Amino acid sequence: MKKIFCFLFLYKIAILAAIAQQDPQFSFNRMTQLTVNPGYAGNDGFINGLILNRYQWVGIEGAPKTLVFSIEAASNLFGLSSGIGMNVISDELGFQMNISVSFDYAYRKKTGIGDIGIGTSVGFYNMAVNGVGRWHFPEGELWNSSDTGFPQGEASQLAFDIGFGVFIKSKDYFFGTSVTHLNQASIILEDEARTFLARHYYLAAGYNISLSDPLFELQPSVYFKTDMAAYQTDVTVDLVYKKRFKAGLNYRINDAICILLGFEMNNGLKIGYAYDLTTSALSGYSGGSHELYLSYSFDLGKNRNKKYKSVRYL
Repeated sequence: MKKIFCFLFLYKIAILAAIAQQDPQFSFNRMTQLTVNPGYAGNDGFINGLILNRYQWVGIEGAPKTLVFSIEAASNLFGLSSGIGMNVISDELGFQMNISVSFDYAYRKKTGIGDIGIGTSVGFYNMAVNGVGRWHFPEGELWNSSDTGFPQGEASQLAFDIGFGVFIKSKDYFFGTSVTHLNQASIILEDEARTFLARHYYLAAGYNISLSDPLFELQPSVYFKTDMAAYQTDVTVDLVYKKRFKAGLNYRINDAICILLGFEMNNGLKIGYAYDLTTSALSGYSGGSHELYLSYSFDLGKNRNKKYKSVRYL
């Protein structure tokens, strides 16, 4: 029964994912801002690269697995203060595999409330499904392969994808708002399997609080996303020591409590690990979720060993 429950749950998610919450979730949502907000590109004046792996609901067959590669940098493209970036995301869930590639551009301007980036992303989103061979259940009351509404074999389609975002950063706080899948591209896998990329709306905000001991800093933040059908909110509090060591707690409402750890080595190399303790109905079936990242920041032509101030330092 445990295996059947997991199958039915993930099967339902895979179908709903065609029209809702298609974007993957991350516990390190500060580190993955570029994947949803092109206005983030070039916000700290450095060249930043990120590789992140997320293994969600470990122990459940067909659970989500997500791989992210992103890079962004400050630029003077077109003679303007700008930021440029690129994201490659692979997201697997059950019999569905989504791969997206996007290129970001942000116009940047210093203002009285902070540095503002207004950006757009353009790219491609490929949705692929394999309706056979993934699940091995006999046909009957619980499972009838003729009623899936999904292709019975392999099918995929590539769609053009557009996003937009604004990101504001000052010494003490940041704020971002963005929308992905702005054009709501249609995807037709077969005549009876039509879907579209639903718009996802994001809000992110955080503040840096200096403590009485100058070696420590508190960084509370909130991250909200919705596709106007479902909603998700993360509330995070990070404690930073010497601007290099970070430990935090993230509460994803009605879903998980996450423990986050991060460390910045010399010369801009950063590593981080997050463990999600599931609090939803899946808690009895999953061993939680794991997230790992490796990132590198550098400034060409300058001394990388000097300290810098950034809302994303780890």
